[in-house]
Amino acid sequence: MLEIPGRAKAAILLIFLGPETSGAILQSLSDSEIETLTIEIAKQRKISTEDKLAVLFEFEQQMMARKFYAEGGLEYAKHLLEQTIGPGKALEILAKMGTSLQIQPFEAARTADPTQLATLIQNEHPQTVALILAYLQPEKSAVILQSMTPDTQVEIAKRLALMDRTSPDITREVENYLEERLSSIIGQDFTSVGGIDSLIGVLNAVERAVEKNIIETMEVQEPSLAEEVKKRLFVFEDVVLIDDRSLQRLMKEIDMKDLSISLKGVTDEVKEKFYKNMSKRAAEMLKEEMAYMGPVRMRDVDQAQQRIVAIVKKLEARGEVVISRPGEEELIG
Repeated sequence: MLEIPGRAKAAILLIFLGPETSGAILQSLSDSEIETLTIEIAKQRKISTEDKLAVLFEFEQQMMARKFYAEGGLEYAKHLLEQTIGPGKALEILAKMGTSLQIQPFEAARTADPTQLATLIQNEHPQTVALILAYLQPEKSAVILQSMTPDTQVEIAKRLALMDRTSPDITREVENYLEERLSSIIGQDFTSVGGIDSLIGVLNAVERAVEKNIIETMEVQEPSLAEEVKKRLFVFEDVVLIDDRSLQRLMKEIDMKDLSISLKGVTDEVKEKFYKNMSKRAAEMLKEEMAYMGPVRMRDVDQAQQRIVAIVKKLEARGEVVISRPGEEELIG
């Protein structure tokens, strides 16, 4: 049998996994990857039993290798694979996996309960915590950051933003500390972690009060860093930076109830930005709804604003919304 190209293998696998499972997999891919695989699937006119079995067998072996690797590292995976499918085949499978088997540091921490992890590291140095947060999902980092005292939150945030590259030795040292509780995978190469993007991801997930405290304190302690973070961090009040056409596009996506709650307590400038991009009747109805609902808890306002901000970011990523951030080049229509 001829060697099957990688794209064809992926297409064959998706075909035999069925539409429901394949659909879920495709949703996690980029648009270009979806397009490539869809075209490849369309090319598969007739798949021989031999090719089908070869692809499914290789997939099973690779999943087995990943499982062994996650449980105990490369040597453990190699040992179990040798016992299961023989030394030659084991080396072949591990070689095929290549860099995809290089699970990033703190892989076990990424699947751990963030509340328990917060308890474990709450008394650690802010630099240590920042390193861990740099490797975690933003929403988990947010839970941990919110569990710290306000002063510690700022210290961690500063170190996370200023972090650039960290050596394997430092990463191993921190991982070894967690080793008794978490099954961590140690990285092999210098890895770019932290930085402004990591901090932005965390700040976008924490409660607004935590975000505000961190930014305000950072403005005093690290003005230039705070300014850079503010340029990249989109908050609800920044809707005034969105051009009118983009705001009208945004309003097609957002829930009007969320909007009415979000506008509670914001400046007149923000309110007017929305009103002027609505029909006179729609604006009056929005004002009436805001007046009718009465006082609203700040927590509810924050949550509604975060939902709208999430939509703004989604549309911006698609190029459907333009945000004129300070310091950026002016766009010409």
